[in-house]
Amino acid sequence: MNDIVLITLSGADKPGITAGVTGLLAEHSVNVLDIGQAVIHATLSMGLLLEIPAAAPHSAIEHALQGFAARQQLQLRWQQVTAESYGDWVAAQGRARYITTLLARKITADQLARVSGVFARHGLGIDGISRLSGRIPLGELPPLSKACVEFSLRGSVPDVAAFRRELLEVASALEVDLAFQEDTMYRRNRRLVAFDMDSTLIEAEVIDELARLAGVGEQVSAITERAMRGELDFAASFRERVALLKGLPESALQEVAANLRITEGARHLISTLRALGYRTAILSGGFTYFAHWLQRQLGIDYVHANELEIAQGVVTGNVSGVIVDGERKAALLRQLASREGIDLQQVIAVGDGANDLPMLSIAGLGIAFRAKPLVQQSAEQSISTLGLDAILYLLGISDRYQPASASDIRPD
Repeated sequence: MNDIVLITLSGADKPGITAGVTGLLAEHSVNVLDIGQAVIHATLSMGLLLEIPAAAPHSAIEHALQGFAARQQLQLRWQQVTAESYGDWVAAQGRARYITTLLARKITADQLARVSGVFARHGLGIDGISRLSGRIPLGELPPLSKACVEFSLRGSVPDVAAFRRELLEVASALEVDLAFQEDTMYRRNRRLVAFDMDSTLIEAEVIDELARLAGVGEQVSAITERAMRGELDFAASFRERVALLKGLPESALQEVAANLRITEGARHLISTLRALGYRTAILSGGFTYFAHWLQRQLGIDYVHANELEIAQGVVTGNVSGVIVDGERKAALLRQLASREGIDLQQVIAVGDGANDLPMLSIAGLGIAFRAKPLVQQSAEQSISTLGLDAILYLLGISDRYQPASASDIRPD
């Protein structure tokens, strides 16, 4: 009967180690049942699960590997594996797998201890840990630094709601974001990303800015805040706010657009998505004037928003056409997915207000971005600590595979 052996090697990394080890094994027709390798700060950790033919000289193979390790100044461990243990390992391959992504400005031991403790309490094993963010220099953190660690988990979660609740509690206590996803084929195969505009792609509520110029800022802001918290019907409150803008000169729209600030990470995110072949959309309860301005700034493919009625150079206080409220956003998202010929599981939706929840709930990946408490609690994923480009980490895209430019390291 063939023997099963687990060997592990560790030490300073250098070219040729993998080739040397597998070359020795190949001389004796050894099968490799599993292999894993990681390098941290030029230090190698490598493991191979081997099936060694019964007729092969086991002691000679072990001696040859020990000699190779000594010459390379590596430590080698040789461990027999029972058939029963191997059988259990094979049987476990059908279990669900999950990904938890930790997002912060920097990674600390306390964060890792608290998060991994949650995994242990809920019976999840850690198969792998990967850093997706770039290397952070010593000393003071650079402006808008990003840090991300991805955990690959295995096992079953009997009470997913309780697990998510505990993750949220830890995230809140540590001031980090924790995203938990099932590791399915769709995770790396999303094709369309739909964004809310106000307080998502831009750091403002445009209607509030227009109201300020119209002299009704406090009235409109109060209504906006209540609507975004879900306390008011969006369509009714929107008409009420627009009515207060009556008489505002059309030139005010250009003035507001000239002073809009694009959200941290938005340019980097959109440019990366475009390079990867994603389609993008703005589904906004705001106004088409600003959505088209943003479309030109970022290269967005689709735009759906509300048409502010203007006559003889002034705002009439009315809106033309169907108001883009929460249900309308969800319907538009379905239409876009159908137009692109993709499943809703391949769609990402991003927003911050209560009127975004319908589209967040039907998308394969719904993300509450710097959102109101109600939205954070209702959405499956939430990002508050980093910029919009942190979404790339949720897709498993590390910094090393992202296009970079000088503008990416400054606030947008």
